Amino acid sequence: MTKLAMEAQSDTGCVREHNEDNFGFDAEMGLAVLADGMGGYKAGEVASAIAITSLVHTVIQIKASEEKIDLNGRPQDESAILYRALSQANQQVYDSAHDDHDCRGMGTTVSAAWFHDNKVSIAHIGDSRIYRYRNYRLELLTTDHTVVQELVDHGFYTQEEARASEQRNIVTRALGIDPTVEIDIYDYDVRVGDIYLLCSDGLTDMVDDMDVANILRRSSTDLKYGAGELVNKALSNGGKDNVTVIIVRVDEGQPKNKSWANRLNEFFSG
Repeated sequence: MTKLAMEAQSDTGCVREHNEDNFGFDAEMGLAVLADGMGGYKAGEVASAIAITSLVHTVIQIKASEEKIDLNGRPQDESAILYRALSQANQQVYDSAHDDHDCRGMGTTVSAAWFHDNKVSIAHIGDSRIYRYRNYRLELLTTDHTVVQELVDHGFYTQEEARASEQRNIVTRALGIDPTVEIDIYDYDVRVGDIYLLCSDGLTDMVDDMDVANILRRSSTDLKYGAGELVNKALSNGGKDNVTVIIVRVDEGQPKNKSWANRLNEFFSG
């Protein structure tokens, strides 16, 4: 497993009163996850917080227990564990929404990247995106679950029309809205020098892909600077939504060998 460098930044933006985005990352675990909540007053941030906490807790707990086999006797690889973690998170958000009247109808997008064995497993629900920057080329690794993206897929909209549409943020799939949810799962090989970007739509609505690529190129050796530049670019372009980014760079070398049980304690202490 290659060594990872990670940085993140989040901002409420110029219009919203509070931040409904949440995120978590740990380079030693190889895990990065981002959620953009939706719902009534502050319910969105409740949904995204539950999703992040539940997903990370499930992943670490399964690894700490070295639970290799699922209930049907099949081996659990990282993709299967991510799927299980998101399914459990979906149930938790759904149950919380029904238990609390103020949170009725809340939900959240989720995008997660888990780096392992020179690969990355990606899990995705909604329109928070994951990009890969490799050999000076930015590539979108996820597909937005939105009304507008479906129109693009069926040839009714061009990408330019989709970007300008007032319906571009209407999601067709979100975590916590229904008892079960369809989850996109992908696996990719990783290379030393790859840079991965997880981001909420507060970035992609405000900053085009060319500017994102240029910022990642300029900040490849300083991820903290890059995260700040991406957020600042979104704010200077209007900052109409909360904006959150996580940047992951794949480096040479070996990560520290810390037990998953210790990671579980450290991640949720304090």
